[in-house]
Amino acid sequence: MVTGQRGRPRSFDRDAALDKAMLAFWEHGYEATSIADLTRALGIGAPSLYAAFGDKRKLFDEVVVVYGGRYGDFAAVALAEEPTARAAVGRILREAAEIYTDPAHPPGCMVISAAVNTTSEEVAEALRERRNANLELFESRVRADVATGALPADTDARALARYAGAVLQGMSQQSRDGASRRELEAVAELALLAWPR
Repeated sequence: MVTGQRGRPRSFDRDAALDKAMLAFWEHGYEATSIADLTRALGIGAPSLYAAFGDKRKLFDEVVVVYGGRYGDFAAVALAEEPTARAAVGRILREAAEIYTDPAHPPGCMVISAAVNTTSEEVAEALRERRNANLELFESRVRADVATGALPADTDARALARYAGAVLQGMSQQSRDGASRRELEAVAELALLAWPR
């Protein structure tokens, strides 16, 4: 008696599949990446995709975690390692210029660009929460510098954190529009001129 196998093949490499899905979502965004695009990129059929990842949203959620661990956590690392908020933001912006323009993957930040045109409020909210968590890290670090006297007492920590976030998000979009690493590094240096002394 011959039995047919169901589901994904034994040779299925989940990590490689997540990498391919990440590139598809990064290039096209959440909304514009269809199940057909994903099955083509992953080299599997729709039933195998659903068996491995659930649905498109669950796959995207996994991809966001992979992206964060590989490309997106540089901000948190810089905030933890640098001696001041200004030094951390400078490092973040310079590293963003490098990461956002690396030809080894699509330009910009996947978490920023994937949310631009989504009609899914759940996806938009999940990505907004991630971006806001970064802003809270920025603000917390600025407040710490105000408390130690590294920044003036009248520094508006929330506004300064939002400013850093706005520059970072703008750099992501600029890279998608063709800005080079050198151009984005120049933006980073100009942004630091506005930092309180």
